[in-house]
Amino acid sequence: MNTKPVYTDFRRRLQAREYVLGTFLKIPTTHATEILGMLGFDFVIIDQEHAPFERGAIDVMVLAARASNIAGIVRVGDPSEANILSVLDCGATGIMAPHVDSAEKAHEIAAACRYRGGKRGFANTTRAGRFGELSFADHMAAQDAQVTCIAMIEDLAALDQVETIAAVPGIDAFFIGRGDLTAAIGAPSMTSAETHRIVEPIMLAARKAGMPVIMLCPDRNDAIAMAKLGASAFVVSSDHGFLKQAAKQALSEFKPPIGATS
Repeated sequence: MNTKPVYTDFRRRLQAREYVLGTFLKIPTTHATEILGMLGFDFVIIDQEHAPFERGAIDVMVLAARASNIAGIVRVGDPSEANILSVLDCGATGIMAPHVDSAEKAHEIAAACRYRGGKRGFANTTRAGRFGELSFADHMAAQDAQVTCIAMIEDLAALDQVETIAAVPGIDAFFIGRGDLTAAIGAPSMTSAETHRIVEPIMLAARKAGMPVIMLCPDRNDAIAMAKLGASAFVVSSDHGFLKQAAKQALSEFKPPIGATS
């Protein structure tokens, strides 16, 4: 039976505002991706911007995502046409571009993700094209339908441009980067009232434009608050965050040494 891979449906689900849950990947190994896919997470974000991922590592990580039937999004450190092309040809479900603070930047990243109406360099002999099994037309149609282009709104300069950015064809969703926004205004945390006052108008602009919003949330209560503002996709922690959390809990449970005598 030829069942359509779940990750090929991620863009549609995101645009339809279906609830999807993901996490960041910071460690260049396939194992976390395999585990997350096995557990039922919807997507992972391979963090090329803040973690040690070169092209070879991303290639293997994307392979692991596809094999584990989980959407593999790459947060590109360099949102150039060449780098976006590289990760998409590796078979990434999509890209997330940091610091999109103008419609011009949004147009550039959207064009780099699309064949028709865009500027993506053609190759169907890649993993994305099933190594030449897909025809010229079928590969273009499948990629244009499936590749997800996410713009990160995380700069103060973007606040007055949100509506024009949201109107750019080919931008599929916003990821509101509360970390950078919080640092920019000197607020104490990304869930502070000061940051919330910045996030609200971004959410409002997204709702008006029908733009899906993805949020990194530290806990369930924050996710509920963000959902009330319009978020439908959520990121929780990261692979090394989960590792640290579990290791800290185990360390606490097993101290002092079990069976120790005075």
